[in-house]
Parts: sequence; structure tokens; C-alpha cells
Amino acid sequence: QVQLVESGGGLVQAGGSLRLSCAASGRTFSRYAMGWFRQAPGKEREFVAAISWNGGRTNYLGSLKGRFTISRDNTKNTVYLQMNGLKPEDTAVYYCAAERNYPDVTETRAVFYDYWGQGTQVTVSS
Repeated sequence: QVQLVESGGGLVQAGGSLRLSCAASGRTFSRYAMGWFRQAPGKEREFVAAISWNGGRTNYLGSLKGRFTISRDNTKNTVYLQMNGLKPEDTAVYYCAAERNYPDVTETRAVFYDYWGQGTQVTVSS
């Protein structure tokens, strides 16, 4: 069992930056691939980025490449999402998730993730 707690969300002006963190409990964090998803009001949950167990592979929603960066620190049981050049359309609740069965795969489909955090709100004003 893994518990995930996101932090770092908030209100930011367009063009600004935020870094989200997701802290995981337990000793097995390094065995999981990790992902970030987001959900805007009235929309379905959307893949944002994913990272393999050792950070060797990353994957991004195409439209976010170059603005968002996913990373992880296994010594701190934490995965990060650096978001730069934020736009109002990035406004959403951001969730981190852990996938235990294929740690070297950067899965984009939410259904394959086993554990989820509660989410952190990101609001970008224009």
C-alpha cells in the first residue's frame, strides 16, 4: 500500500511557474512508475506526465512538452512536476499516481495506476 500526498498548488498568474510535489509513504516507492494527471471542471481526467522507477524514462502530454518537467527523488520518496509558462487552460486539480506492475513503463492511461493522491488545485489567472 502506498499513500500519496500532493502539495505545491496554488494561484498563479499566466506565465508564472509552480512546482508540485507528491510525497509517498512506504519503502517501495522506487519500485513504482509515477504519473501526474489533471482534471479541470467539467472535463475528464487527463494524462500530464509519467516517469519510470529510476527516472530513466519520461513521457508527456504532447502539448505540455517544453513547459512541464517531471522528475523524482527516490531518496526522498517524492515525485515532482515543474510547471513553467502556465496558462489559464492549465487550471485543474492535479493528481499524482503510482503504478506498481510495470515500473519501467511510462503509462498514460489512468486505469493502469494503482494508487492516487487527493489532488492539489492549480489555478492560473489571465
